[in-house]
Amino acid sequence: MSGEELPSTDIITLTRHVLSDQFRAGAVATGDLTLLLTAIQTTSKFIATNVRKARLINLVGLAGETNVQGEEQKKLDVLSNDIMINSLRASGKTAVLVSEELEEAVIIEDKYKGNYCVVFDPLDGSSNIDAGVNIGTIFGIYRIKPGSKGTIEDVLRPGSEMVAAGYTMYGSSANLVLTTGNGVNGYTLDAALGEFILTHPDIRIPPRGKIYSFNEGNAMYFHPPVVNYLNSLKFPPSGKSPYSARYIGSMVADVHRTLLYGGIFGYPDDKKSKSGKLRLLYEAFPMAFLTEQAGGLATTGTKRILDIVPTSIHQRCPVFLGSRDDVQDVLKFYKGGGGA
Repeated sequence: MSGEELPSTDIITLTRHVLSDQFRAGAVATGDLTLLLTAIQTTSKFIATNVRKARLINLVGLAGETNVQGEEQKKLDVLSNDIMINSLRASGKTAVLVSEELEEAVIIEDKYKGNYCVVFDPLDGSSNIDAGVNIGTIFGIYRIKPGSKGTIEDVLRPGSEMVAAGYTMYGSSANLVLTTGNGVNGYTLDAALGEFILTHPDIRIPPRGKIYSFNEGNAMYFHPPVVNYLNSLKFPPSGKSPYSARYIGSMVADVHRTLLYGGIFGYPDDKKSKSGKLRLLYEAFPMAFLTEQAGGLATTGTKRILDIVPTSIHQRCPVFLGSRDDVQDVLKFYKGGGGA
């Protein structure tokens, strides 16, 4: 036989992996969460295909409407939102859906009602499509409270109560990164099979990195702890190397790099954005859950993100997440001390 390696015949797909995780955790694997994740995979496959041809079939132009965040919507945002809602509703496993694109929560009618709530940003960073920059879908999943029929109260809960969270990043490949509360795994879409295959098992964020990721165009608005922290990275004590700056401006891409290589991603509150810019339910919570499950930390600067109790579905919050030691350095500046 030649030295060529035969293709593996033991292909671990996302669905298979999630099911075996549930069995291992001793959960009564009803398959409900698996079916729900299948609906999210379908949406991700649809978006992955259409992001590639968006320019060719004129999906990139503005849809002529503005979403609840005041951002002009791209056509692909609208399509992605529609397919995600239709797919989740048809799964029969959801009760409440919250989308970045819709002002109100979607309460699923009884005929299709299930036991889960999904909060999501169907196409984060969509303004970057034209520039060929990675964009993504972010999602978090709650189980409805015992006895609840599925109301807005089922999603106005701390991120620590989520049962699963993840994102799909669309770039040179489509990568889906997921946690169901037992660590973090990464899957890559095999276009030939039409399946997400396990390629990054048990992602662990390094305890300290060498990269910082902040939009320093806002530096004149930053509060002193952030200014001082960033200066400590750029002008370290002699003998230490400064950190490298990497800021893509697409949260999914910046967090993905941070999970794999370590370092810190930050979008603080400042004098202009009093509560920060990132949305709590479907941006900060899912990314904080993934970061903690990978061994990192996620904070607002003063408190753990996953402990915040939301009061509205589109609430914003400051975010610092990444390598444990790097985030702890930020916390020292917020407490008034120095950094490492």
